[in-house]
Amino acid sequence: MQPLWRSQASDLAVDERARRTSPPPSGQRHPHGINTCPGCDDDGWVKPEPVELPDTTRLQLFKDGEALQAAYDAIRDAQRLVCLEVYIFASDDTGRAFAKLLAEKAKAGVKTFVVYDSFGTYDSDPAMFASMRRSGVHLQEFNPIRPWDLQFSWRPINRDHRKLLVIDRRIAGIGGLNIGREYGGPWVVRRKQRSEAWRDTAVGIIGPGAAMFQSAFQRTWQYVTHGGRIRRAEYHQCAKDAPLGILASVATLNSPLRRTLCELMRSSRESIEMTMAYFAPDDELIKELCDAAGRGVRVRLMLPGHCDVPLVRIAARSFYEKLMGCGIEVYERSGVVLHAKTMVIDQAVTMMGSTNLDYRSIEFNLEISAIVRSTDFGRHMHELFENDVQYAVRIDPRIWRNRAVYDRIVQWAVSRARYLL
Repeated sequence: MQPLWRSQASDLAVDERARRTSPPPSGQRHPHGINTCPGCDDDGWVKPEPVELPDTTRLQLFKDGEALQAAYDAIRDAQRLVCLEVYIFASDDTGRAFAKLLAEKAKAGVKTFVVYDSFGTYDSDPAMFASMRRSGVHLQEFNPIRPWDLQFSWRPINRDHRKLLVIDRRIAGIGGLNIGREYGGPWVVRRKQRSEAWRDTAVGIIGPGAAMFQSAFQRTWQYVTHGGRIRRAEYHQCAKDAPLGILASVATLNSPLRRTLCELMRSSRESIEMTMAYFAPDDELIKELCDAAGRGVRVRLMLPGHCDVPLVRIAARSFYEKLMGCGIEVYERSGVVLHAKTMVIDQAVTMMGSTNLDYRSIEFNLEISAIVRSTDFGRHMHELFENDVQYAVRIDPRIWRNRAVYDRIVQWAVSRARYLL
């Protein structure tokens, strides 16, 4: 019997030769469309110019390792304050480079605050964090896994999955990237050997709009230092007419996250372009996507062809037949681990950040997303989606319907238990 993550369905629906080679559209580019070389466009995508909002806030779209390099540079140039909230803070060469820089800033008198998730960072070297703490970095571990490390109540299921950086209250950055080698590639730490490629997306925010992200971090810091109800870490500023909004959600059955996702999908009139690392939504969200396609909206999903959590990929594939039956286009990104979490409505409204379309993001995690209402930024996101299409394989509905019975059974079983993933 084949392992679950190497099911026969992939052979039926995807040309494996295309998956292995994924020839670039033109020129000498990275074969899988990853920006691995600082200062060049080896992925076929050139970083766009910043987009300025009416309040003078500027937004910069980042792709792959250049996002982590921008974060590193922003910390290096910080004058007064650094606030970092992250799910994984690895102790590899990239993580240690960040740890060293944070320690140096703290020693130089810059107030430096770091929140990292206990589960996400469970296998990182404690000595790295101890060194930062001795240097004056204010460190907090979110919901410690080990009961003897607790200050407050034990909540092992609730995790802080946010990825947020705020500098001097005027610069912010959010996206899907953690602190680690696979996210930074060779950008932060130059290396001769190429590490596994991860495809991710982030946005840098400069100007007045950064203040709301600072407020979101302060809410989390209050929760981890004083305890109490987890809703202390919740923060929302997403008026429907605001060019920039924030949705910093927490673990609750009545999360506004699901409601916001549904409202955005219902508002679509022309297109929905979703790039999602972990796609295991509930029936309501699947219905919204299908309803959008039913009223003539072109719905396109970019999902992982290779995933770091194989069961989630199987769960996603359990929806393919239903989605494609409604006219939705399904693509699998080739050659890389897809880790981005973005949704663009009508090339005008963008939601992006740490939020996946699964039960864990909506009901168990702390997540953070920016909501941008800008046609210029939406156009940049559309161009980025089209770049991914060049390195993806579109699933053929006719072939998919003929996949093996074994695959159908496995996908059905995993989808029934997706709320546990």
